[in-house]
Amino acid sequence: MSEPIRNKKADFPVAPTPQNTPANNAPISSHAQQPGVASIKEENLDHAAAASLFARNPGLVSMIQGKLGSLVGRSSGYIESLPAPVRRRVAGLKGIQKEHAKLEAEFQEEVLQLEKKYFTKFTPLYQRRATIVNGAAEPTDEEVEAGKGEGEDEDVKEDEEEPKKEAAEPVMSGIPEFWLSAMKNQISLAEMITDRDEEALKHLIDVRMEYLDRPGFRLIFEFSENEFFTNKILTKTYFYQEESGYGGDFIYDHAEGDKIDWKADKDLTVRVESKKQRNKSTKQTRVVKITVPTESFFNFFSPPKAPTDDDDTVATDIEERLELDYQLGEDIKEKLIPRAIDWFTGEALQYEEFRDEDDQDEFEGDEDDDEEDEDDDRRSDGDVDDESDEEDGTSKPKKEAAECKQS
Repeated sequence: MSEPIRNKKADFPVAPTPQNTPANNAPISSHAQQPGVASIKEENLDHAAAASLFARNPGLVSMIQGKLGSLVGRSSGYIESLPAPVRRRVAGLKGIQKEHAKLEAEFQEEVLQLEKKYFTKFTPLYQRRATIVNGAAEPTDEEVEAGKGEGEDEDVKEDEEEPKKEAAEPVMSGIPEFWLSAMKNQISLAEMITDRDEEALKHLIDVRMEYLDRPGFRLIFEFSENEFFTNKILTKTYFYQEESGYGGDFIYDHAEGDKIDWKADKDLTVRVESKKQRNKSTKQTRVVKITVPTESFFNFFSPPKAPTDDDDTVATDIEERLELDYQLGEDIKEKLIPRAIDWFTGEALQYEEFRDEDDQDEFEGDEDDDEEDEDDDRRSDGDVDDESDEEDGTSKPKKEAAECKQS
């Protein structure tokens, strides 16, 4: 599906809305985007002094955050101050908007049904792909001819003649490590795959998906017999809320993954560390081995849970992990499965690069404006102390990966 048109920065300051922003963040979906207003600059603001004040008073920061949180979604009193006839017209516009929301919900439902309709047409193609990848069948002459690029005719003929010249070599079945290679070329997935994971992912023979009866989808990973776990199938299911969100979009709720039945000492999601322990009475020491969590692609099947703690820092971290987890599922559903051969050959990367360049160009002007504003602030405020950035290393590169959202 096509990506939503991103909001471009206005050429003039945007005023805050009378009703402030909604209490809930925008849903993770293809159309909804979190609303925002342009930042309002305060003149003669001593940034260094403010930063120092907040650093010395963490309680003050917490208090301010709590106060701001309590204000979100509240009326500013502007609407209530309007004359009765104007308030009546506002109420009428809200009624019209509700009718619009009903149509939006119908639109999203029809889009989902259309996706399901075409998914049934895609499924035989995916099944055919699986038989060729796993050596159960060979492509037809028509399929090969349709898949040839310019200048590939001679290469294919030479490859077909090689087994005749070297008959002693065993004939390779299917396309070994097809899915592992495709996943390693898909940027978001490649970052999750460790060297230890690769040995297990070599046994991945198919990746597919299915829609649920309720809003949501299930990813299915099929493995051949391997030394790491006994599961033949590992699934991960993404659920949406029953009620649609603002704009009729389906709102992501949570994900559930299968429990992996690891064989003895083969759990790739943990590592073994040796730790010395000293007996207080005898003063003797011994070495014990403990298992600690470690990075692994297979953590994908143990998705993070929604935050229940009141700690804002913990909640923010979990929310970021939830969004990343959802995006990984979307990348598998919308990118990897439909175009697996393009990821295997690496051809899909060039399209990702083009999209990244487009996104970068789109925001380039805004960044230049921000840099100019910062330069103006430096000239007006005097020398700026950059020591804090160097010490904590919080400077991060621009995010270039394009996002893919779903309806």
